[in-house]
Amino acid sequence: MTTVDRPHAVPAAPLSEGVLAPLGGPLTAAARALPATAFDGAAEADRERTLAPGLAARLVEAGFARHFVPADRGGAEGTFTDLVTATALLAEGCTSAAWWAALQAAHGRLAAYFPEAGRAEIWSGSADVPIAAAVVPPAGRMTRTPDGGARVEGRWRCVSGVEHAAWVLLAVPDPAARPGDFLVVAVPRADVTVHDTWHSAGLRGTGSHDIALAEPLTVPAHRCMGFTDVLRQSARTDVARCHGVPPRLVAGLAFAAPAIGAARGALRAWAAPLADARTGPGAAQVSPARCEVLARASAEIEIAESLLAGAAARADQGPVTEQAVGRNLRDIALAVEQTVAAVERLYRAGGIAAQEQNSAVQRAWRDVHTLAAHGALNWEAAAAEYTRTELPAFAR
Repeated sequence: MTTVDRPHAVPAAPLSEGVLAPLGGPLTAAARALPATAFDGAAEADRERTLAPGLAARLVEAGFARHFVPADRGGAEGTFTDLVTATALLAEGCTSAAWWAALQAAHGRLAAYFPEAGRAEIWSGSADVPIAAAVVPPAGRMTRTPDGGARVEGRWRCVSGVEHAAWVLLAVPDPAARPGDFLVVAVPRADVTVHDTWHSAGLRGTGSHDIALAEPLTVPAHRCMGFTDVLRQSARTDVARCHGVPPRLVAGLAFAAPAIGAARGALRAWAAPLADARTGPGAAQVSPARCEVLARASAEIEIAESLLAGAAARADQGPVTEQAVGRNLRDIALAVEQTVAAVERLYRAGGIAAQEQNSAVQRAWRDVHTLAAHGALNWEAAAAEYTRTELPAFAR
């Protein structure tokens, strides 16, 4: 039996199964109204290589930008579990929209470490401020100014969602810093030039274009911070939990969560024609080969959900140790590998329909492969860190 993929006939239903279903919080509740909107715009975002302005605005209104903003600036200081669950839910409709939304939260969390005057300027009118960032690797050039600020220039690659941003966070090498340290500066979006460079295989709707500062831009000291300052502040215990955990414990969560929803969306698109044929007039038997594809792909996705839910729970409430960091790196990277395996299985079994231009399965296949290539999800690096932190526990 040939699978007929009908990407625009299958609504993006909320997460109804798996570990993530009962989790979440206010952000997830707000996001439940968005998957259908994202689904309707997924093909357009893929084609236009950016989110529609209306959808970007709805994502901000739903609370993604304010999710980790400090409470004294009007933010939610939310949980990582809520972000993962809401992002996965949204990604069932559009992986690019979910990627953009998750990074809004992540960038708000990073901006929370700026000096108080910097936070006040960024969130002067509202906590609902979309922020883009180019942090890894540091790029461009800088010289220090006498007041502790910096003059910055250069070019940065792959700045997701910059077209809809109000501010951009840029990482710049600091010649005077210790090894491993660099400077992060916040600049108004209006001060950067966007170069139309994003022509990727997947995540096309994220609009992850290059940006540049053709002329040196002076950034005041209150919008500058060293990465070591971020590490020091993230070790504090007198702040909200979302601001008091090390970056490496949580960085991969925002990148991995869209993969869960993308895989679930692909599974629904692939299985819907089978379900229709099985229950409609003249119902047909599902072949053993397709039964195996359905069972294995659904199990792989649920395994990925379990791994990511556990990593988010450790970020929200577990002990902050080297072992927790190593375990999260391992589990997040493996969760993404599981979603890639599931979508790869669905794509190969989807026949010619899965390869059509508007196929939801084909789009998810491109998205998860592109997503999995992100450096924060590298399996070899995660395995090495897990081994370094956990191997002593295996000693007799």
